[in-house]
Amino acid sequence: MSQTQPTTPFGRRPLSLAMMAAQAAAKACPDEAASHKWRTFRNLTEAKARLGIGDRALAVLSALLSFHPETALTPGADLVVFPSNRELSVRAHGPSPTTLRRALTQLVEAGLVIRRDSPNGKRYARRGEGGRIEQAFGFDLAPLVARAAEFEALAGEVRAAAKARALLREEISLLRRDITKIVAFARAEGLAGAWDAVEAHLAGEGAMPPRSAGNAALAEIAGGLRDLRAEVDKCLAESLEFGKTGASESQIGCHHQSSKPESFQNLERGLRGQETDPGETGPDTVVPPTRVLPLRLVLEACPDVGAYARHGIGHWRDFLGAALLARASLGIGPTVWTGAVGVMGEETAAIVVAAILQRGTAIAAPGAYLRDLTDKAQEGRFSPWPMVMALWRARQEVIAPADVPFAGRLSESARGPRRRAGPERSWG
Repeated sequence: MSQTQPTTPFGRRPLSLAMMAAQAAAKACPDEAASHKWRTFRNLTEAKARLGIGDRALAVLSALLSFHPETALTPGADLVVFPSNRELSVRAHGPSPTTLRRALTQLVEAGLVIRRDSPNGKRYARRGEGGRIEQAFGFDLAPLVARAAEFEALAGEVRAAAKARALLREEISLLRRDITKIVAFARAEGLAGAWDAVEAHLAGEGAMPPRSAGNAALAEIAGGLRDLRAEVDKCLAESLEFGKTGASESQIGCHHQSSKPESFQNLERGLRGQETDPGETGPDTVVPPTRVLPLRLVLEACPDVGAYARHGIGHWRDFLGAALLARASLGIGPTVWTGAVGVMGEETAAIVVAAILQRGTAIAAPGAYLRDLTDKAQEGRFSPWPMVMALWRARQEVIAPADVPFAGRLSESARGPRRRAGPERSWG
């Protein structure tokens, strides 16, 4: 266009600093600058709170952009649109005339558009030969090109703040859930700890913060819950006095084994005739003080515990986890279990639970039975070896006949007197 663009509004509208700043930005825009009008509009929509514009103003701006025929906005192109109020209201989804005027004023004050008013305040275009527009009076969209990078940066900041807010709310929700369920678990298992203080602290934090809470408030709440979760983990670690076990099933801790080959028979002395309880040792029995049975032997003697392992039992960690579930299914209380672990050790207590499970209905009160064995172990009168070996021999007597073909079986008289079964293989 060859004529000078107007820079002041029509009528009694005053010239403001925002209008002058928008005009200065439009003049300083380089000629090679360009912006995608709908991408710029999306950035404005996301950053509307930072720019101080409302939904109605955005709807009117969208309508103004629709009157520009090109998708790309460039400073060299004709960026002045001149719709009538009636047509602009239709494309802006029908606001009232007052609302439309208020929205246009908001866009001008925010520096998003520039008024190019005609001498009489009407919006129109003067065309030359061939229909080319020589002069247009209306709303100039040049600030959208000049400030496109600013709008994109503002939208990026808003998106980053929204993501940070979502992550903080997510963290707060997870921390509250973890703390609540850990405290409930500790109370159900009878674990010692300052659980009342933890619950009081959590109640003091209140419910989930409202959606309107800012990032600073959310960060403060999340920090307090992180500290509380650290205290809960510390109390839980102090309450669970479980010994550490290695990953290898052959690891048996301090190994004190007699070199006498008849030690197995000595341990079974009171069991062959079922003269004593499998969990009780006689006065002549040799009790290895700290040896833990081989895992393979325990599993052959007590296979039922394998049903409580999700992925099978390959090492002691799997066995201990399965024994904990079996303990709960047998109705053995946490107090009895903790006492047994404290006296026997975690592995030995788990072996006893597996043996109790294997004996099934033969033990009417598993909790009382385990408490009695714990008392005997405290007095040095209990070892898991006789119990496990008795179950192992019973399993061998059941399984062995099924492995021999019917045609090859011999009668007792043909085979001679039956030899006592003894451990003929190494379980270490």
